[in-house]
Amino acid sequence: MSTHLETVVLDSQGLSAWVAQDRKVLAMFKVFHEMGADLAVSANTIIEVSHSRVNLPRLNWALSRVKVEPVTEQAAKAAAELLKSAGMHGHKYAIDATVAEAALRQPPPVAILTSDTDDMAKLCGDRVRLIAL
Repeated sequence: MSTHLETVVLDSQGLSAWVAQDRKVLAMFKVFHEMGADLAVSANTIIEVSHSRVNLPRLNWALSRVKVEPVTEQAAKAAAELLKSAGMHGHKYAIDATVAEAALRQPPPVAILTSDTDDMAKLCGDRVRLIAL
């Protein structure tokens, strides 16, 4: 992870691991912080990680430290276009597409911290670096 990153976008696994204080993810975040990278999430990611067992104060704390990217009509249309270009469709990929779209809007170089590198690679091509969880 020696490459400079301007922005790191978290998918639901990335955000969940942070909230759960996963040691591997916390170590990565230390590196991101040292390189001055901003953290971002798609607003949809908040929905994806919110469930009865989530530590809500911890989630709110994490969200106070990231840029939450809104899913506007324009963003949704761009995400739909990413899906179409990747030959993907349906609700299974909808939130991934909004995460990819939000990442593509960030100042480069950008990385996505994700558990789903295959789908993200289809959606982002080589425009975003993928960091597997």
